[in-house]
Amino acid sequence: MVDSSCFGRQCMLRLYSINTSRARRLDSRIKATWLFNGGRKEMDGSIERSEASNEEIVIFFFRLDLETRIQYALNTEQYDVAQQLRNQLNEVETKIIKQQEAKRGSSKSEAQDKALNLLRMRADLQKAIDNEKYAVAAELRDEISNLEVESLASSAKALAYENAQYAYRLGEKVRHKVFGYRAVICGMDPICCESSSWMEVADVEKLSRGANQPFYQVLVDVHDDPNLLVAYVPEENLKSTEKPDLSRFDHPYVSFLFYGTDTAGDFIPVKQLREKFNRPRHEPPIDLPDGAEDDNI
Repeated sequence: MVDSSCFGRQCMLRLYSINTSRARRLDSRIKATWLFNGGRKEMDGSIERSEASNEEIVIFFFRLDLETRIQYALNTEQYDVAQQLRNQLNEVETKIIKQQEAKRGSSKSEAQDKALNLLRMRADLQKAIDNEKYAVAAELRDEISNLEVESLASSAKALAYENAQYAYRLGEKVRHKVFGYRAVICGMDPICCESSSWMEVADVEKLSRGANQPFYQVLVDVHDDPNLLVAYVPEENLKSTEKPDLSRFDHPYVSFLFYGTDTAGDFIPVKQLREKFNRPRHEPPIDLPDGAEDDNI
């Protein structure tokens, strides 16, 4: 495995092909049920299926796996192997940084570059006007306007991440209001960060809060919808469980994203997952016996 420079990509494609092949087999079974419902195909949870979220989770898994393998190689004094694995880890981390920047807007260096470009272009614009080169000035004016729009959008997205308020937390079990399936939160964005084509399929514009609300990456219980696995769901379409959900929850990703479950039945996210989304550790409330005081406990 170490000899291949495309180790991470090959494994990601292999894992993804397993999921998609399973989905295709189950899809044929689900479509068959429509024949017995008057031939009418109703909207289902697949409209919120997110390949981008699935890829992000899989890349996160390979990062954890590589870190473990590096530590093992160092412990067994296999330094050449550790170096090769570290090179692969650098590639994975570069991919993760690009994903984060695409979601959260420009990085600090890119923002500085755009600011310098704006200053330079404005100086060129004034020079073109002074020299009566109005055609050049018109082109520069359009370029400046486009760059200002891009900078404003990136700044707004970055600000949204800094001031984000979420109704649900990592590892919390939730239920979909429309499709009814059980799921667990494994990621979150303050606004919809999917592509415009995905938002069109998911009817995001028809949501009461639109795209400017938190969206969550959720793992769907395979017993509720084995065809979905990973969905990207707006906050308004989720609800918390009324009582602690201690029932069984199965999904192929829970083993590396979570340590296990707490006393309330919610999942405990691994430290790296909390750090990725900058979320605090959650402590489930303690049910006190009747008449007991906190000091006595």
